[in-house]
Amino acid sequence: MHFVYILHSVKINRFYIGYTSNLDLRMEFHEHAESRKFTYNADDWTLFFTINCGSKSQALAIEKHIKAMKSKVYIENLKKYPEMVEKLLKKYEVFDA
Repeated sequence: MHFVYILHSVKINRFYIGYTSNLDLRMEFHEHAESRKFTYNADDWTLFFTINCGSKSQALAIEKHIKAMKSKVYIENLKKYPEMVEKLLKKYEVFDA
């Protein structure tokens, strides 16, 4: 399985968007981030939202799209309006030949 995941920190009022194929392992990584990592800046990261993707390339494309939006409102709306996620999954659908 491939996931786009979004973490949120109330402390710094920021979102973090990432990709992983192992969500549990990735969450563990963020809990113990080194000082040079972005998520080190706060200690209250919580899993805000995930998108299950059909392939790594689809997940990476969706991650890139969300990051390019540079919008907290867009991220919040992904959680609020499931049809937005459906459109992203359709837009970046990858067909294996």
